[in-house]
Amino acid sequence: MKLALLALLLLGAAGLRQQTPAPSGTQAMYNAAAASAEAKFRHIKENARRNPPDQAPTVFSEREINAYLASGRVKLPAGVRRVDLTGTPGTIDATASVDFDQITAQKGSSNPLLALFSGVHEVHAVAGAEGSGGRGHIHITRIELDGITIPRVAVEFFLDRYIRPKHPEVGLDTTFTLPYRIDLAIVGEHKLTVTQK
Repeated sequence: MKLALLALLLLGAAGLRQQTPAPSGTQAMYNAAAASAEAKFRHIKENARRNPPDQAPTVFSEREINAYLASGRVKLPAGVRRVDLTGTPGTIDATASVDFDQITAQKGSSNPLLALFSGVHEVHAVAGAEGSGGRGHIHITRIELDGITIPRVAVEFFLDRYIRPKHPEVGLDTTFTLPYRIDLAIVGEHKLTVTQK
């Protein structure tokens, strides 16, 4: 996953500001985890400007990443309402709530394989993921909609029709350049370790 996708979502407020109650203990911990992730992303960006960059690893916990994704600091793709990631060595397990009607609104299709992709569904994807030598590699091994495994050919049709016209780099097998001079990105047990070079 490209760190460049982690753009801040600008929220506007209309009218007068209202006093908000202090967050609960759980919310405060979640806010702290999101702020910690944001500080680590800022460090990675600033470290990339150094010559040479500090090669000490930056370690993100699973809690930090998920809190950051849920915090409103990230502009999720259209139709994606929520994302939750779990890491095990070399593998990312992702669950998201996706409104496919929002994704497909501009293009209809009579292809029965694409009829699966309508309405709001819980999407579960499992992917091998690693980064080395400044290149990231993601290999999606399974995608489920509401607990039902979707055939790879149907997913490819969906990507070709709705996603690749705007994002040609997206696929079930993707290789990309890691940003910010990241040399290694290692998915571990409930953590992500990033090293810059």
